Amino acid sequence: MTEFIKGLGHHSAENDIDESVLQKKTNSSMKWERVLRLVPVVLLLMVSAIVGMLIQPTWIVHQFTVTPEMLESPESAVSYQDSGLTPADLERYQQDASLPVQNEVLILEKNEDGSINYSQLIASKHFGFWSLLPAMVAIALCWYCREPLAALLMGIACGALVMQQYDLTENILLPSMATNQTAGIILLYLWLLGGLMGIWTRTGAAVAFAETVTRHFVRGPRSAKFVAWALGIVFFQGGTISTVIVGTTVKPISDQHRVSHEELSYIIDSTASPIACLVPFNAWPAYVQSLIFIPGVTYLMTESDRINFYFAALPLSFYAMAAILGTLLLSFDVAPFLGKRFRKAIDRARTTGQLSRINRQLTFESKTVSSQMQNHYQSHAAEFVVPILSLIAVAMGSFFWTGTPQVRWAFGLALLISAITAYIRGMTLQDIVKGIGEGLQGVVMFSLILVLAVTMGNITQTAGGGLYLVECLGGSIPYWLLPGTLFAITIMIAFSTGTSWGTYAIAFPLTMPLAMAIASTQQLADEKLYLMINFACVLNGSVFGDQCSPISDTTIISALTTGTDLMDHVLTQIVPASLAAGVAVLGWTLLALTCN
Repeated sequence: MTEFIKGLGHHSAENDIDESVLQKKTNSSMKWERVLRLVPVVLLLMVSAIVGMLIQPTWIVHQFTVTPEMLESPESAVSYQDSGLTPADLERYQQDASLPVQNEVLILEKNEDGSINYSQLIASKHFGFWSLLPAMVAIALCWYCREPLAALLMGIACGALVMQQYDLTENILLPSMATNQTAGIILLYLWLLGGLMGIWTRTGAAVAFAETVTRHFVRGPRSAKFVAWALGIVFFQGGTISTVIVGTTVKPISDQHRVSHEELSYIIDSTASPIACLVPFNAWPAYVQSLIFIPGVTYLMTESDRINFYFAALPLSFYAMAAILGTLLLSFDVAPFLGKRFRKAIDRARTTGQLSRINRQLTFESKTVSSQMQNHYQSHAAEFVVPILSLIAVAMGSFFWTGTPQVRWAFGLALLISAITAYIRGMTLQDIVKGIGEGLQGVVMFSLILVLAVTMGNITQTAGGGLYLVECLGGSIPYWLLPGTLFAITIMIAFSTGTSWGTYAIAFPLTMPLAMAIASTQQLADEKLYLMINFACVLNGSVFGDQCSPISDTTIISALTTGTDLMDHVLTQIVPASLAAGVAVLGWTLLALTCN
């Protein structure tokens, strides 16, 4: 018996040794696997560096007429021959691998009658196909690693190497961050919006408002869906804040009235980003305007001009309008085309009370989101309503008063009102400051992604990606075909990456110059309208791709907060969303035909 026990101990020790050896081999294999994953990254950096050393840029000069009223210092104007940007000068730069002394030169030409004409010469360069490398790297890595922060940083690094800028921090990141537009994005999205979200979380104001509306207006399936739709409109800041608050507050009531989880998740997801781009009294205009500058286009020269352009193009956001209208029709059970899977889910919930498919798989355990307010504090819906009304009033009032919506003023006042109200109603100053700090922490990563996205846009412009596309496609693609093409391309990028804002950073610097060149070369009668159409296509295509992507944060959170299987949500909503997209493309194409 003793020998038997010893034998068992001997075998147990051998098994432990075998498991230890196996574990070491597994760890070693995993380490080598991780090393191999870094090989493509190193190769991309090496290729970028080699391209920067071997490929000489191609210089192109554009000439724009300037009126005397636009000149700040007409005495700086020189003759065309002395500009340093003549064809002979450009050929010399190409041969010597040198750079122009100035990229922008004001020139004057004297007419026979003695009058003077002024023009602006702007020299731009591109590296041929390699100008698209930063954007292609960012897209590929977003799709491969599902991490926009790392993908954008890698794209920036490749672009810097192509342009032989080896000090990434001093020559690329710091100049991009030390600009008014980047500082404005950080101020709005990090400090003001983050602080406001933090106070609302601390006081429970947004949840109190949503619960009040739900409790007083829901009487059946239709009213439950309509309240979800209306709350999605009210929370027009979009993104995760909208999906979390609406989903967690409406779901308990909608479950009682047999609203399928597929219906609820579609309504929530389809009123998040679409309403955020359609009611842009939020962070969207400040970010997007930083990506749509085109040299020589007067109505896109300043930040104010570009924000006004954004607002002027809002009526052309056909997809956002169709998506919101489609969810409203679904709320009243009169949606025209939902697909078999969606209809089956609705019938299942109404007839059997089974709100989700049997054997569904939840990405995470669904939990109700609660506020972090103190036990003694009683939240009230007015703490959300008053700041929101003040935000809308200031943003819209400043738009009609000054011609530009002062979104930062609006969010600053809303933050101040929320903080003062919370203090008067009994919250301590320490708790208010903690709430603001927690709100800032919640958007730090998003703010960092935005800064890198702006930097990525600058890299794409500087490397000449848009200029190269213009040279390749400017005279070949029919003008009426471009809107649908851009919409499809941005859908693919956003669907693959799961981010609309990351798609903007890649797409806008490439597509805006292309649309402008096509309008010019094909001699369209209404150039600005044509540019607005293509702007709306990129804006809405990115929203559609993000909304339907299974790796998008809003898609995942919409499924999570409503208790829906992620792929059930994706497969049911893609049918009505595609119908809205088809209607939008038809509208853009018909409108583009009127530009000729």
